[in-house]
Amino acid sequence: MRLLLVEDDIHLANGLRESLRHEGCSADVVFNGYDGLTAIQSGDFDIVILDLGLPDIDGLSVLKKAKQINKALPVLILTARDGIESKVQGLDLGADDYLAKPFSIEELLARIRVFERRLGTHSTSVIEHKGISLDTKAHTITVRGAETNFSRREYMLVKSLVENLGRIQSKEQLESKLYEWGEEVASNTIEVHISNIRKKLPKEFIKTVRGVGYVVSKG
Repeated sequence: MRLLLVEDDIHLANGLRESLRHEGCSADVVFNGYDGLTAIQSGDFDIVILDLGLPDIDGLSVLKKAKQINKALPVLILTARDGIESKVQGLDLGADDYLAKPFSIEELLARIRVFERRLGTHSTSVIEHKGISLDTKAHTITVRGAETNFSRREYMLVKSLVENLGRIQSKEQLESKLYEWGEEVASNTIEVHISNIRKKLPKEFIKTVRGVGYVVSKG
């Protein structure tokens, strides 16, 4: 699952990003509303976590424009504002949920799991497809009933491809996934790992789209 965090508190944003990564989520962070809207327009996110108190644009305005860009994109708003007015406004403008600051990371993760269930990404922590079972909580992969050893990088690449069924992932996109999780990436990293991953997965599970990237088909 890929998240966009729009939060101007750098310390909080970085802490949330690390917590989300630890849970197996990919998180992009921007620190103002304009960058948030640019990311939403150009990116492919599953959830947006949006702070209302941004330095350049009011968070409610960002929310309104984000929903104009992609009405179906789930948005969870963060607010430190007193009273319920801003929360009601946010929900009326299309926000799907809200958290008041300060909040616990455990509660945020619980809210994200609710979004996952709504999105149908998986009803549990296990994603099953074509003979493989990927457990996003235990960070394990089972192939045709047998738990198979994958390195951290290999697991992350399989997870990225499976979570994007039918959507081609370019080499650059997969590299960015590894960067987001704090991994160092050499020029041939993706090719080497895909080659090793294919030896452990069913034949033709990962297909190469020549000159474009890799994909796990839905069918």
